[in-house]
Amino acid sequence: MRVIAGLHRGRRLLGPKGQVIRPTSDRVKEALFSILGERILGARVLDLYAGTGSIGIEALSRGAAHVTFVEADRDALRLVQSNLRQCGLELSANICACQVSQFFRRGTQWSGPYDIVFCDPPYHLTAEFIHLAAGWPAGWLADHAILILEHGRKADIPAVLGPLSLVKRYDYGDTALTRFHLTPGELHPA
Repeated sequence: MRVIAGLHRGRRLLGPKGQVIRPTSDRVKEALFSILGERILGARVLDLYAGTGSIGIEALSRGAAHVTFVEADRDALRLVQSNLRQCGLELSANICACQVSQFFRRGTQWSGPYDIVFCDPPYHLTAEFIHLAAGWPAGWLADHAILILEHGRKADIPAVLGPLSLVKRYDYGDTALTRFHLTPGELHPA
């Protein structure tokens, strides 16, 4: 695993041992950041199911202002911490050591509102995340917020996740990225 572009381009990151963590492939990571484009510059990013932290670190390398990593697995948390330290990015990040469901209950104490949310649950937990996101508080999201959900290609993804509406889906082999934007009027409902 490596950082693909930006300030830390080419930097090797520590990867998982075993198959508990499924890192995002370089091909999908490149596609993700192509989708985000200039939105990444100065963005506050939320990386749910952070795994090794490679997506959030890539975001910081490409100019994001801050990343909040949410991860429950202890081995993965050690990888996130080590990879941030190796890149000298600890001051640009918060790490929330908890389940995503716990994070949702805690509120916005973790550096929100977020401009970009990346969510890569274990594929068998995609439906659980969709259920959680149905109750997503709009106040967590900046006016122009975007969410990218990585999931298995065969997953059934709804057109709406709480205050977010599906914009486009991108397929890459067995993996897909689905882009959601904040639904107009949801941020400040009448």
